[in-house]
Parts: sequence; structure tokens; C-alpha cells
Amino acid sequence: MKEILQNENLKPPQIGKIVEGTVLGQKRGALFLNLGALGTGIIYGREFFQNKEKLEKLKPGDKILAKIVEVDNEEGYVELSITNASKELEFEILKRKKEAGEIFEVKILKANRGGLITEISGIPAFLPVSQLLPEHYPKVEDGNPTQILKELQKFVGKEMKVKILNLSTEKKQIILCEAKEEKGVEDLLGKETEGEVSGILSFGILVKIGELEGLIPQSENNLSKNFKIGESVKVKVTEIKDGKILLSLI
Repeated sequence: MKEILQNENLKPPQIGKIVEGTVLGQKRGALFLNLGALGTGIIYGREFFQNKEKLEKLKPGDKILAKIVEVDNEEGYVELSITNASKELEFEILKRKKEAGEIFEVKILKANRGGLITEISGIPAFLPVSQLLPEHYPKVEDGNPTQILKELQKFVGKEMKVKILNLSTEKKQIILCEAKEEKGVEDLLGKETEGEVSGILSFGILVKIGELEGLIPQSENNLSKNFKIGESVKVKVTEIKDGKILLSLI
């Protein structure tokens, strides 16, 4: 993000642009910023007093991001706002999280038949049921929507680790997928082991291996057999991605 802002600072100032400034000092309800080639920025008046508690804590040399609201005001400064910049900055931060594949925690606020609902920095986010880890997927054999909703409601109020799957700044939409750290799990990749059938779903069979749970996809040719919960099966770990373990029967 810093590199992007540095490149932006080489261009003429434009209203609506996010810029980074270095605090020069404060005077009479105004904060002055060094914007490099763009000149001196100012946050003052109503904008300053709305954010007074935050701005008064800043010291000379501190960095702050703000949005240009006027290129050349009456006093010759670049007028800035941090109130109007908040949403753009949040989406920029979320974009970086997505690109880095960062795993972070969210608190589940609601549930519907399609999945779980949360918020990230005040922005609504949706975790589809299809993007839950196998151990959290509702184990409803007949696919009854009402029963699925009951299972999903158990997660309301709980923390879950997620990654950003899709992000739309235009529609203000965030789609998540559940994730977990893969440290130590990679050691299973390509290995054969024995597990216990823990769930029978429309798209595959869940198998518990120790404290972990993996999925044998329905695409497996030998899934025509009728499995039972608790039955022992021999499997091979074929893929580990975003905390999800895919298996094949052996």
C-alpha cells in the first residue's frame, strides 16, 4: 500500500485520492501534514473536531492516511478528511488481506439457510455453507433446509477463522471461506492411514483421522458402497488446501 501511495504522490493532487502525510504539528484546531510533492495538507474545522480524540494523539513525524477533499483551499493548503477516507481505506486493507491469503478471526452474528453472516470493520460479510470446513459442515443426511439452519445457528456468537474468497468494492460485498492454519497438517499429504466415517453427505463422505477430518469426494468411483457412521476405512491424503483435507479410498 505504501508503494501505491508513493506513486500517487508523484501525480497532481486530485479530489477523492487517498494520500499519506507526515504530521508537522497542530495549531488552533488544525492538523498540518507534509504531503511531499503535493505540498502541505490540513485537517481542520468540523473535520478536526469530529476526530479530535484521535488526531490530538498524533505527534510530529507520525504517519496518517487521509482523503483529499479540496486541492487548494482559501489558505493554499490541500484540505483533507479522514472521515470520508475510512471506507476506502478499509476496502484497501481487505484487498491486501485477500491477496496475501491472510487468515483472521471474525465473530458470527447471524445465520441463514445459505450460510453464516458476520461483519468486518462494519462491512457485512458472508460465509457460504459450502465454504465451511468439513468438521463444521451441517451433517444433515436428507439435506433438510430447516435442520441445516438449526445446525448453522449453533455458530452464532462464536469466533471462526476465515480468509477472504471474493471482494467486490462496487457491490460492497465480502465472501469468506473458513480456514485454519496448516502447520503440521502438511505431513499427512500423500500418506495412507486409517480413519473413521464421521458423516455421510450428498457430495461425499467425511472421515475422521485423529483430531482431523477429511472428505472423500462423491466423484470417487468406489463410493457406490453403503458406508455407516463409525465404520473404519483406509484412505490416502490427496490434497490439503485452506485447511480442507481431501481423501481417496484405498
